[in-house]
Amino acid sequence: MDSDTIKGKAKEGMGSVKEAWGDATDDERTEAEGQAEQTEGKVQETWGQTKDRVRDLTDDEDGDR
Repeated sequence: MDSDTIKGKAKEGMGSVKEAWGDATDDERTEAEGQAEQTEGKVQETWGQTKDRVRDLTDDEDGDR
């Protein structure tokens, strides 16, 4: 598993917590920041998954280095 996948999941989780905190405290800015962090996390996670897939494909084509 690529480190970007792990970091992305963590960022997504922290964003979710931040969004919930903003919602609970009626702080729209914190809530929006949490939503943005979740989006960043999803993008980073997807990037890590893509790198894993490419690595798997190139390993298969090269005879599993």
